[in-house]
Amino acid sequence: MESVSLHCTKCHKPFRADQAVFRCDACNEPLEAEEISKGRIREGNMLNQTIWERYGDFFPFLESGFKISLGEGFTPLAESRALAESLGMQGIYFKNESQNPTWSFKDRGTSAGIMHAKGLGYKRIGTVSTGNMATSVAAYGTASGMETFVLVSKGISQEKINPIAIYNPHLIKVDGDYGELYFESLRIGKENDIYFVNSDAPMRVEGSKTIAYEICEQLGFDMPDYVIVPTSAGGNIRGIEKGFREFRACGLIDRAPKIICAQALGCSPIYAAYKNGSEEISRAEDPHTIAHAIENPYPPSGNRVLKLLRQNGGISAAVSDEEILKAQALMAGEGIFGQPASAVPLAVVIKLKAEGILKGNEKIVCIVTGSGLKYTAALEMHELKSSECKLKELGNFIKNL
Repeated sequence: MESVSLHCTKCHKPFRADQAVFRCDACNEPLEAEEISKGRIREGNMLNQTIWERYGDFFPFLESGFKISLGEGFTPLAESRALAESLGMQGIYFKNESQNPTWSFKDRGTSAGIMHAKGLGYKRIGTVSTGNMATSVAAYGTASGMETFVLVSKGISQEKINPIAIYNPHLIKVDGDYGELYFESLRIGKENDIYFVNSDAPMRVEGSKTIAYEICEQLGFDMPDYVIVPTSAGGNIRGIEKGFREFRACGLIDRAPKIICAQALGCSPIYAAYKNGSEEISRAEDPHTIAHAIENPYPPSGNRVLKLLRQNGGISAAVSDEEILKAQALMAGEGIFGQPASAVPLAVVIKLKAEGILKGNEKIVCIVTGSGLKYTAALEMHELKSSECKLKELGNFIKNL
């Protein structure tokens, strides 16, 4: 780990990667691992590799003996030609992260974070989450034999609690401000030797790089024009952008796609700051959206996301719950059932095309961050149909449909 350093994303203060540090002690902004500029994809059959083996050159901080993988990564990149044609776009692809072990992209960063924690000698792992990340850390924590702490907000629904509790972590409902809980967990973790692999922990961000690496390979290194990422805390979008940046620095691609930060209008602090031309986010007041997975009123990496959009030439956009539900139904029509947050990128494509920002000649990758089974209550908001008949009438019934 000594060969890699971390730095503050704002003031650039350096930190050592062989320590558990998560934010800058000078300006309280998130940290980022140094960019890898010399690396290659390891040859071999993906069926016999983990993502950490195939892209090992890009993870020098994971050189400790402990490895943990439940088969995360190598998720499908599905092209939807019919949808692209109907929307007047050159190409639309869905990177389906619901195919990860706990049904979301979080498994990539969780695996990287736990390997880093184990390499530093930690025996306890934790996270602050109300959904995808909580389930992921609970699963990987128990699989790695670590004592696991999952902190959730008091009002979390039972539908979300049960998939976390099944892994038997220390599951604690906390009554208080969810945004403050993130920072409080870092203090508690330092006092109690718990490595909190939260939403934008440096190693979680590093894990998300593999999404970009896979997209490059799956498209034969013919880069899309845009990659659209549903954005909550900001860790995943940071990792994806960094992955493309590193592959370009290593000469594996000749250009990086532009990044679109996609949010829900009911909770869109990054979009609001982008729209107003601000360099810093402000807390979203009274957040409410069906896209619960990205309902973060004060994203801890929000300022960094604004900066990377400027550097990358990307943009931010936000869509309503009605637009999200329509997009979720359209995705289902393509055979992909994503949670509402996962439908936000497609809703953004439709909106930006209607506004003329997308011209129609672009090739776009939408990141499907999690399975629709994560939030089945959303199904009640769709007009779902079914029929009924007696067995002896089934033949005629089908003929008359």
